[in-house]
Amino acid sequence: MIQVLVVDDDFMVARLHSSVVASQPGYEVVGAARTGADALAAVRTLRPDLVLLDIYLPDMSGLEVLRRFRESSADYPVDVIVISAARDLDTLRTALRGGVFQYLVKPFEVESLRNRLEDYAGHQAELHHLTEVHQEEVDRVFRTTSGRLPAPKGISPETTDLVLRALGDAPESDLSATECAEVTGLSRSSTRRYLEHLVTIGRAEMRPRYGVAGRPERRYRLLSR
Repeated sequence: MIQVLVVDDDFMVARLHSSVVASQPGYEVVGAARTGADALAAVRTLRPDLVLLDIYLPDMSGLEVLRRFRESSADYPVDVIVISAARDLDTLRTALRGGVFQYLVKPFEVESLRNRLEDYAGHQAELHHLTEVHQEEVDRVFRTTSGRLPAPKGISPETTDLVLRALGDAPESDLSATECAEVTGLSRSSTRRYLEHLVTIGRAEMRPRYGVAGRPERRYRLLSR
């Protein structure tokens, strides 16, 4: 079992993330922490394999927590997926230098977290079965297929291009998942997954539109390259 520590100062958010992890085959939640100090102590005592780490914590930055994780990595090795509303470039660069496995920007669809957990489990399985390492295996481990992250399971290049074209042709420069589904002929759930994938790989961005009843509407816009 992959043992996971959830770190978030919002109790309800931590509870949601924990429930997603617990529903994934091969995963087990071993604890939750609401502060950086609690996270550091929990890693020492619980020895999780993976930490879901928020950046905005009440006592210290999640980046400081990450730095301390790495200082003690010889004694308490742990992998990290950052889950945070922080989206500035300096935070992203620091997280990358700290060796995070993935960085998930709030708000996000639950399916996006499930995809990251599936990727991590696959990554660990590859490492477990490696013996003598050749370049092909190194490329898979470091996820560098032609210099790009491989698409998650079920994401096809053809459908990705279809959604990209729909975003590029959007009359108002952005689309909701429902509008994009109408243009592409895909189901709304499939369209949302492709849109979230494009956000993850930096081809699109998501911006909430406020002023409508209920939750803010998610709007997706193509990023120029």
